[in-house]
Amino acid sequence: MSAEDHPMEGAELPNGTIQKASLQPEDEDTASDDVSYGDASDSDPQDLALEQLKRRGLLPTGCCYDDRMKLHMNADFSSDSHHPEDPRRIHEIFKAFKVAGLVYTGPETELPRIIKECPTRYMWRIPARPATREEICLAHSSGHLTWVEQLAGLSTAELRELTKRYDQGRESLYVGSMSYPAALLSAGGAIDTCRNVVAGQVKNAFAVIRPPGHHAEYDAPMGFCFFNNVPVAVRVCQQDYADICRKVLILDWDVHHGNGIQNIFYEDPNVLYISIHVYQNGMFYPGKPPNPETPDGGIENCGAGIGLGKNINIGWHDQGMGDGEYMAAFQKIVMPIAKEFNPDLVVISAGFDAADGDELGGCFVTPPCYAHMTHMLMSLADGKVAVCLEGGYNLSAISNSAVAVARTLMGEPPPKMTIPKLNKEAARTLAKVQAHQAPYWECMRPGVVDVPSIRSLHASRLHDVIRNAQRQVLQEKHNMIPLYIQREHIYKSFENQVLVTPLLYSSRRILVILHDPPQLLAQTDAIDSSLEPHNAWVVDGVTQYIDWAISENFGVMDINVSAYIAKDEDMDSFNPAHREKAFQEQIQQLVCYLWDNFLQLYDTDEIFLMGIGDAYLGVKVLLINRDCKAKISGIVNYVTGNLRPVKSDIDPDLSLWYKETSRVYVASDHACWSDKDLTKKVQKRRFGTVIRSREIGLNKMMQEHAKEAQKWILGRVSSFSRGDTTEDEDEAAKSGV
Repeated sequence: MSAEDHPMEGAELPNGTIQKASLQPEDEDTASDDVSYGDASDSDPQDLALEQLKRRGLLPTGCCYDDRMKLHMNADFSSDSHHPEDPRRIHEIFKAFKVAGLVYTGPETELPRIIKECPTRYMWRIPARPATREEICLAHSSGHLTWVEQLAGLSTAELRELTKRYDQGRESLYVGSMSYPAALLSAGGAIDTCRNVVAGQVKNAFAVIRPPGHHAEYDAPMGFCFFNNVPVAVRVCQQDYADICRKVLILDWDVHHGNGIQNIFYEDPNVLYISIHVYQNGMFYPGKPPNPETPDGGIENCGAGIGLGKNINIGWHDQGMGDGEYMAAFQKIVMPIAKEFNPDLVVISAGFDAADGDELGGCFVTPPCYAHMTHMLMSLADGKVAVCLEGGYNLSAISNSAVAVARTLMGEPPPKMTIPKLNKEAARTLAKVQAHQAPYWECMRPGVVDVPSIRSLHASRLHDVIRNAQRQVLQEKHNMIPLYIQREHIYKSFENQVLVTPLLYSSRRILVILHDPPQLLAQTDAIDSSLEPHNAWVVDGVTQYIDWAISENFGVMDINVSAYIAKDEDMDSFNPAHREKAFQEQIQQLVCYLWDNFLQLYDTDEIFLMGIGDAYLGVKVLLINRDCKAKISGIVNYVTGNLRPVKSDIDPDLSLWYKETSRVYVASDHACWSDKDLTKKVQKRRFGTVIRSREIGLNKMMQEHAKEAQKWILGRVSSFSRGDTTEDEDEAAKSGV
C-alpha cells in the first residue's frame, strides 16, 4: 500500500483516523444526553468540539478503501478478456477520487494543519477491517460462511474447477484463493462505514469495496457476491446503536435487482428496501428464482408479514432507461415514501452499471443524475447517508459516476442537468408501482382507486356509463338500437358498442363509423385530487355526423371501439390501452364479423366508412382481410396517431383504389409534417389521400372539416341512391321502430 493510501492521522480534533474506541456504543446508564445549547459545563471539551463541528456543517465525508480487496481474482485465468467484476474497479474509483482532489495525497506532515484550517476539504479515511463471524452471521447462515471460508484452503486446480461450475447461469460467480479475506474486508468496510455515519464521526461516507454483495442470499453466494455487505452492516448498526438506528432505508440503484437484500429483509418492518432495476418481465438478471415461492424483482412483491409494504421494486420493462426515468422514479416514488418512512440511516447500494457507457447494464444514467439522486437522499435521516459500492463494470463510467456522488456527499451542489422526456412505458411502470404501494403508504394513495373495494359496491366503469348514455340519446333521437353480436368471445367486449338505425338492411346507402370513445376532460380538486361530476365534460364529435347522415337518408352503423376492453377480473386501478397487436386482433374480429354477417349481405353498393382516432385501424384491417371494394363508395378518416398503410399482397390494386376513394385528415401537429421525407412518404398511395388539417385534436378536426367531408361523401353518392326513402324506411320512421 502506498503512503498516500494510508488513513489520515495526527489531527488535533477528531479529524484523523476514526478510533475504534469512539465507535463503541455507550451503556444506557453512562450515556450522556445530547449537548444542549444552554448547558455545556459538564461536557467533555472534545465532545463539545464535535458538536460544534456538526452544527456548523464541518463534519467531513468518510471514505473506506483498502488495496487488499483487489486480491480477489479469478482463479480460472486465461488469455480471454477480463471478467466484468474486475479488481481494477475499486482502484480506478479511488484513483479518480485522488485526481479530483477528494482525498489527501500530499505529505503527512501537512495534514494536521490542513484539517484544522478546513476539516471538510478532503474525505476522511475509514480503515477497512475483516468482518467477524458474528457480524457475518447476522445476515447469513453459518453454513454459508463456512463454504466461503473453505475457499482459502483449496488448490488452484480446485478453484478453477469450482469457478467453471459456478461462473454460469444464475450463480455467476468466480472464486480465488483470496476471495474469502477480500469478502471479509468488503463486509467489514461496509460495517465501519455505516457505523461511523451512525455514530456521527462523519456526516456521510462512501465505501469503495469489492466483491459486491447485493445478490448474495442468506445461505448462498451469487452474482459476483459472497457476503451481502449492506445487510450485514445494517444489522450491526441496528444491534450496536439500537437507540439511534432503528429504521433504515436501503436504496439500490444497481441495474440488477438486489435479490439478496430483498429476501434478507422481506419480513422486516424496520428496513425499507427500494430497488430501481431492469426487470424485463423477469428475464433480466438475476431472473426468476428456482423456487417459485421466492419473490423476484416484480413490482407486485411488496414484502410479507409485518414487513408488508417495506419492499418496493421499481422494475423497468427494458434496458435503455436514463436520467428522465430515474429522476421520475425518485420524485414520484422514492422520495415521497422515504420521507413518510423517516429513516434513521440511509444506505445506498450503489451499483453504477446503469451508468451511461456500461454495456452490461445498457442504460444511460449520467453522473449529474447520480449526483441529484444522492442530493435528494441527503435530505433524509439528518443527512446520515452511507454509500456502498455494488456493481458497475465500465471503468470510466463507474469512476465518473462515483466522483459525482462523492462530490455531492462532500457538499458540492449537484451540477445543472437537462432532464429528458420520460419513456411512456416507464411512466406506466411508475403508475403501477404507485398502485401496488398505495395500500401501505399514505403518500401513494392520491389518484389511486381501490378497485376491489368499489367493485363490491356495484360500481360501473365510466366508459360503460357513457356508452349507455349515448345509446339512450341515439335511441330517443333516431330509434337506434344495439346490434347483437352472437359470437361469445367478442359479445361481452362489445355489448352495446355497436348501434344501428332501424331497417339498416334495406337502406340504400350506409355510413359505418368506427370511432374512439368520447373525450373526457376534467379538473380535479387542488386539495385532495377528488373529481366532481360538475367539473368534468364529455366531448363527442361523432354525434353531428350521425345526425347529418340520418338527415340525408343514410342508414348508420355506429361502432364504439374502446382502447381497453375491461374484464370482470381486472382489479388494477389503472389499465393502459391495449398494445397494438391485441388491439388489432380485437378490432379485426369485430369488423370482419360485422362484414360477414351483415354489411356484405345488404342490398346496397353505397357503403361509406369513417374511421376516427385509433379505431380507424378497423378500416385498414377490413380492407385487407375482406374483398369489399365493390360495395364501398368512400372513406373518411380523422387521424392523430399512427398513419395506417393499406396494402395487400393479394390485391395489387388495393393501394391505388384506397388513394382514389379516401380522404385522410391528419392533425396539424402530427409527426409526419415535421420532416420533409416523412411528408413525402405519407403522400404515397398506400396511405390514402392525406390532407393536413389546420386543427389539433380529433374533436376540433371533426368540427372543422364536417361540411367539407359531408359534401365529399354526397358527391360520391350515385344519382339513383339520392332518391326518396323507401316505403319501409318511411313506415319505420313513423312508427319509431
